[in-house]
Amino acid sequence: MEDYVSNGSSNSCVKIPEIKFTKLFINGEFVDSFSGKTLETIDPRNGEMIAKVAEGDKEDVDLAVKAARKAFDHGLWPRMSGYERGRVMMKFADLIEEHVEELAILDTIDAGKLFGAGKAQDIPGAARCLRYYAGAADKIHGETLKMSRSMQGYTLREPIGVVGHIIPWNFPTTMFFLKVAPSLAAGCTMVVKPSEKTPLSALYYAHLSKLAGVPEGVLNVVNGYGHTAGAAISSHMDVDKLSFTGSPEVGRLVMQAAATSNLKPVTLELGGKSPLIIFDDADIDAATDLALQGCLYNKGEICVAGSRVLVQEGIYEEMKRKLAEKAKSWVVGDPFHPNVQQGPQVDKKQFERVLSYIKRGKEEGADLLVGGEPCGEKGYYIAPTIFSDVKDGMQIAKDEIFGPVMSLMKFKTVDDAIQRANATRYGLAAGIMTKNIDIANTVSRSIRAGTIWINCFFGFDCDAPTGGYKMSGFGRESGLDGLCMYTQVKSVVTPLHNSPWL
Repeated sequence: MEDYVSNGSSNSCVKIPEIKFTKLFINGEFVDSFSGKTLETIDPRNGEMIAKVAEGDKEDVDLAVKAARKAFDHGLWPRMSGYERGRVMMKFADLIEEHVEELAILDTIDAGKLFGAGKAQDIPGAARCLRYYAGAADKIHGETLKMSRSMQGYTLREPIGVVGHIIPWNFPTTMFFLKVAPSLAAGCTMVVKPSEKTPLSALYYAHLSKLAGVPEGVLNVVNGYGHTAGAAISSHMDVDKLSFTGSPEVGRLVMQAAATSNLKPVTLELGGKSPLIIFDDADIDAATDLALQGCLYNKGEICVAGSRVLVQEGIYEEMKRKLAEKAKSWVVGDPFHPNVQQGPQVDKKQFERVLSYIKRGKEEGADLLVGGEPCGEKGYYIAPTIFSDVKDGMQIAKDEIFGPVMSLMKFKTVDDAIQRANATRYGLAAGIMTKNIDIANTVSRSIRAGTIWINCFFGFDCDAPTGGYKMSGFGRESGLDGLCMYTQVKSVVTPLHNSPWL
């Protein structure tokens, strides 16, 4: 493990800023929680506290929803033209770009994310997402209906109302705007609950939204725990729509709360166990690099991680050797260092969870090729870990570990690859590496997953909808499909002259 000091000391190139926003953001103002309670947010590089932030609960959610309800029922935002909403969102994007470095630092110290990647990808990607949906805000159209029985009609797409967004900790910025940007464009108002592990950037974005001109009550941020603040949002009678990203176990609770309250619609993204299928005609060096990136990017804390690497038997042994060699040279260390490829897991709980799965893999008889142990004397770092000869029934092949752990598996034929790829309760994404277009087309149509990448991985774009099959959830985010999740369709019908209805 490579250590790098980046807390303002003499050998640091990045100075950690003062934490400016630690309260709840309700009705356009930063306020203390009703109870006065706070929670600690921890730096995973060293296990030390960064700051105490206000801990919201049911009473705070009630106030936030009340503000959002008022802003939707009587406020300007839903009644603005799409063009006007888009202008505010463009200003919001400009402000994000003016604060890229500070925002990237917040996600690094809060979530252990690579500073360089945050500065180059996550934060600019948030601004790009806002601009994408800002451009769509004045293009939310219905349809003209050709009706029988002497009637004419059309449809309207209207904002769905007050939205509750419950976001995860692995991509605090990306997930914030994947949910907030389309709902803003649609004319909705909202209450956002960031993860209790990573609240800092969400609060900063709330501040920037006010500077951009988002009216009070439109965007509210309530920090807190899932079983309190998250549960209050999910079951609230005045929340019209829920969007949740997290585990299937919590997703069930969210869905139950929505069903037993006001039967609000829910969009769920519940993780995955994505396969990367490498056929024996693939370029082995390129496949090795893609497999490592697909599994280890963001220290494996990414729902579409290619953690099941299926390799055709003709190149299996060579792939195994090359993966082990390159994994040993993978640089783990302080995420502020420009040469580091992998930072710490988000917190001690996740660190211990990943290590428990590594232990389970050894016990189940998988061959530990490389890694399998913590790195360093402080912080939550784990060496890149590769198990080979993994069987489908092993726990490390079935469960979403959310850490830098790869299951390497061998297959024989195309049909075998398809069967093995689908042998999971998840269906979020999959990757295929082959030079044969017939194989690529056949396999991509046969795998039951919401996103398929051919000869690439993590091929995300604002224009491409993402979402899951099976226990990976339902509904789509990103693209115009993501915008539609925050609208509902109204049909308007009138009779024609001399209609029997007149």
